[in-house]
Amino acid sequence: MSAPEPLPLADLHASLADPLLDAMTFLNEVTTRYPDAVSFAPGRPYEGFFDPEDVPGYLDTYLAHLAARGHDRDAVRTALFQYGPTKGIIADLVARTLANDEGLAVAPEALVLTVGAQEGMLLTLRALCAGPDDVLLVSSPCYVGVTGAARLLDLTTLPVPEGPGGGPDPEAVRAAARAVRAEGRRPRALYVVPDFANPSGTSMPVAARSRLLDAAAAEGLLVIEDNPYGFFARDPGERPTLKALDRRRQVVYLGSFAKTCFPGARLGYVVADQEVAAPGGRRTLLADELAKLKSMTTVNTPALSQAVIGGMLLRHDCRLREANAPATTHYAAGLDTLLRELDRHFPASERRRLGVSWNRPEGGFFAVLTVPFAADDAAMERCARGYGVLWTPMAPFYPAGGGEHRLRLSISSLTQDQIIDGVAKLAAFITA
Repeated sequence: MSAPEPLPLADLHASLADPLLDAMTFLNEVTTRYPDAVSFAPGRPYEGFFDPEDVPGYLDTYLAHLAARGHDRDAVRTALFQYGPTKGIIADLVARTLANDEGLAVAPEALVLTVGAQEGMLLTLRALCAGPDDVLLVSSPCYVGVTGAARLLDLTTLPVPEGPGGGPDPEAVRAAARAVRAEGRRPRALYVVPDFANPSGTSMPVAARSRLLDAAAAEGLLVIEDNPYGFFARDPGERPTLKALDRRRQVVYLGSFAKTCFPGARLGYVVADQEVAAPGGRRTLLADELAKLKSMTTVNTPALSQAVIGGMLLRHDCRLREANAPATTHYAAGLDTLLRELDRHFPASERRRLGVSWNRPEGGFFAVLTVPFAADDAAMERCARGYGVLWTPMAPFYPAGGGEHRLRLSISSLTQDQIIDGVAKLAAFITA
């Protein structure tokens, strides 16, 4: 019997031939191919803060919480072992945490618990973009997760370059929206990471945040705010989220417990408190509409993941900023070490000679280095093989092209000694 004919890639969805969808997979695979290399590539949290023995303790805390609320053994069994509400079972705890940590007054019914923030992005884009003429504006460079999700959904994206101060310039957002409208299409929403963005590490100036909301409102844009890194600010009280500044219910807020708790739980959430007017005068929340979509994809978010994270929230009195203070200190020290070592290996005269420069983020996980060669996958493999250090090419983060001579450095999973060693190896590669 002859072997079956392979499926032609051309007969599958066009996104599968897009190199963008290979970006994350390549990074995961190249890291495993060079396990001894110092890796500035992944944006995952530092594992020194994880203790496997904590997980059953968090689960016990949540079970005690259910018992205190009057749940008998049968009700607890159903909550943990059965399919659950599509919008989730710990929305009340997440709402309390948002109030304590971000000053956000969020009704639990405006929340949808998701399988990571990535599912939240996918649901939000699918709900907001009604047809082929709807366009998503994205800050550029941009996290590949959202541009990849848009590609899967056949949505058009239009990059808005980051301004010199960080984040998309409000006037550039206005201009982009008007350009889309002039083509007969509808600028639907703007995706932005205001704090320590992936990949650039930049943050929006506080004064620009209100101006961005005003510009978006004037152009009829909803704002999709993604906030995985805001917790790791050295000055948290001085950096209000866009959602905290939102007076028009124009911001859909994406949150995640990947960086603040642990990524293995795969737990995120969407705050979607916008009203939706249905035929016949019926009003719902956008969160309810997202839940309809979720019911046809993941059905519901795993109850065990929610229970463990719920117990973690309860253990810390729904105050994750205080719980994450050691992590914030660790990441700040790592970023300081990275910048100091870059200064040491590339003094001003050497920078000018080589054509090397970098930005100086105020927090978060990432910094970006500009180099005099094409910082592509092949260069990264040469660097890993010959010098024992990995990094992330920046080009995939530019939807309209660019970034070919830039690379991202992440300090999040490394110790300070590893950062010192890694920068020395990277400097040797660049100099060579």
